[in-house]
Amino acid sequence: MSSQTQARIARELGIDRQLVPGGEGAEIARRIDFIKQVLEDSGCQTLVLGISGGVDSLTAGRLCQLAVEQWREAGREAQFIAVRLPYRIQADEQDAQASLDFIGPDQITTSNIGDCVDGLMAQVRIDGLQPSAALTDFAKGNVKARARMLAQYAIANFSNGLVVGTDHGAEALMGFFTKYGDGACDLAPLSGLTKSQVRMLADALGAPAYLVRKAPTADLEELAPGKLDEDAYGCSYEEIDAYLMGQPVPDSVRQLIESAYRRTAHKRALPRTPA
Repeated sequence: MSSQTQARIARELGIDRQLVPGGEGAEIARRIDFIKQVLEDSGCQTLVLGISGGVDSLTAGRLCQLAVEQWREAGREAQFIAVRLPYRIQADEQDAQASLDFIGPDQITTSNIGDCVDGLMAQVRIDGLQPSAALTDFAKGNVKARARMLAQYAIANFSNGLVVGTDHGAEALMGFFTKYGDGACDLAPLSGLTKSQVRMLADALGAPAYLVRKAPTADLEELAPGKLDEDAYGCSYEEIDAYLMGQPVPDSVRQLIESAYRRTAHKRALPRTPA
């Protein structure tokens, strides 16, 4: 039964269990073609993506840059705008800058979300409620993610653009994204990839090894700065990827993963409507 559940969830998330080392070139080309097709279908000319310094935005950003370069070679107008979206000062800013150097985007712009987030949080008050410091920190982290998406959509509006997301199979499985924050986008070129597959494509694209292997963190919580994704999950990316690829995992890990998948189903669904 557990293997059947694993297979069902992998199908629902579009996981490609056949993508293994040696198939990177064809997969990169397929995803670049996907990006170009979305541009064609939309009539837009710009791709907009926030660059954090992690492997996901690095990989998606390079795919976007290659796509618009190919689009221009075909005589079409297209550009990629990479956006830095720090909250005040980002601790790993050097990694974000190294990612930008690798991606080579057509344009780079910075929108610091500090004033936006702090201004909104200062105005959020509900009579009779005094949320704990931990709950306030959690809510503020989600506000940060949504403020970043607000900025990206404003830039997209100014430039006849589409907002690119970085969601992949492992994050989708665990629901590890902010609803209407980093989960909001017009296209998600990493969709269906496990974390190891994202890294595999990044390697094939020629990304710096230390960025490819960097321990992922959403870094949204001020009470736990730099908290690793795996600490939030309670299991490792290797275990998550193994689950998605149909490999055996400990029962405790399987139960944790499947519980997270059920609990976060609303994040992967359209808003509910009356029957």
